[in-house]
Amino acid sequence: MSLKAKIEAIIYAAEEPVTIDQIIAVVADEISTEHASEPAESSLPLEINESDSQAEVPAAEGDQTLADAKQEAKELRERSRRRVREVLEQLTAEYDSQDHGMEIRQVAGGYRMSTKPEHHDVVRSFAKSLKPPMRLSLQALETLAVVAYKQPVTAPEISEIRGVDTSGVLGSLISRKLITTAGRKQVIGRPILYKTTKDFLLRFGLKDLGELPSIEEFEKLAAAEHSELFVVPGPVGDATGVPDVPTEAEEGTDAEGHYEDKAI
Repeated sequence: MSLKAKIEAIIYAAEEPVTIDQIIAVVADEISTEHASEPAESSLPLEINESDSQAEVPAAEGDQTLADAKQEAKELRERSRRRVREVLEQLTAEYDSQDHGMEIRQVAGGYRMSTKPEHHDVVRSFAKSLKPPMRLSLQALETLAVVAYKQPVTAPEISEIRGVDTSGVLGSLISRKLITTAGRKQVIGRPILYKTTKDFLLRFGLKDLGELPSIEEFEKLAAAEHSELFVVPGPVGDATGVPDVPTEAEEGTDAEGHYEDKAI
């Protein structure tokens, strides 16, 4: 991945305006590699260990050597800042094209990606069409985990694993279209089998069941205090930060009508 692509990804994922220093802290290795490939350029680290520098030279020369090293490190930091600023200017110019619905703006001393004001209406209409957020209790999450990893599975088998009756929870999960019936098990009583749905994959962002996290990871999620999936009180923002049910005409935008981008 190129330096430009990495910086673009950082800005997109950041919930708050990201500063040049924050970007440098993440891509320092890539910038140092670029500097090292340049002729007659030093590839000194961004930080100088004073004790190490003094230990490598006689005491009479230590102060001057340390001063030179600090100066070179300062120059390297300045070159890094110039390089990042150059990339940011390139990205800003690219997103300024009419072919892009997003733009990169300077906000509060940092950089942020947001929708362009001229696309306010279409983004707002899309946000209104989104489904409301889903709230799952800890019991529902545990039951869903059993179905996901043991499917197809019957209600008695789920209750045996969890140690409590799950009939009510299963009904709730079915109504939320996270699980569905999968026929009946060929045993005495022919109990109903349950499996997860396509909506389950969509909600969890999975390509298929093969992408499920390990059981241990799912258990940690279920055991966490106040474990809830897709819970956002009040109006809910989509990937562009637009609330599902704005209360005012311009709610969710800044003074210039930009929608702030959010990464989940």
